[in-house]
Amino acid sequence: MKVTINHYHAVATWKWNLKPNHDSMTDDGAAPSGGRTEGAEGQEDDDDDDDDDDDVCGICRVAFDGCCPDCKIPGDGCPPVWGECTHVFHLHCLTKWLATESSKGQCPMDRRQWITAGSPGGVVQIGQPLPQTIIAATT
Repeated sequence: MKVTINHYHAVATWKWNLKPNHDSMTDDGAAPSGGRTEGAEGQEDDDDDDDDDDDVCGICRVAFDGCCPDCKIPGDGCPPVWGECTHVFHLHCLTKWLATESSKGQCPMDRRQWITAGSPGGVVQIGQPLPQTIIAATT
């Protein structure tokens, strides 16, 4: 039996590397290789996927492999942001939270002062600087 392939569509997957190991973060606060792990390269064990709370934003409760409610497509436009308290949020969700008066510049999960992990002054640089609301909340 002979099979001829006339046309095919390659499909790839990715997901954010949300491990709370801050030692593996680069100086700019992003996880290695842009914060994403490729599905085809170095398949990760699914053993660490037992805790579903680690894979969703603590504010909007949407998975990080999707996008926050303000975005239309997932990806680098709305990266996850880690705090020194190890909590992870979508960039836009955290920006909105810190802009509210009730946030008082605190983490929405444990109410500690919000400091972005892995970068001097609490500012993470992923393609562009964070909005002034995050910078003001960390000072």
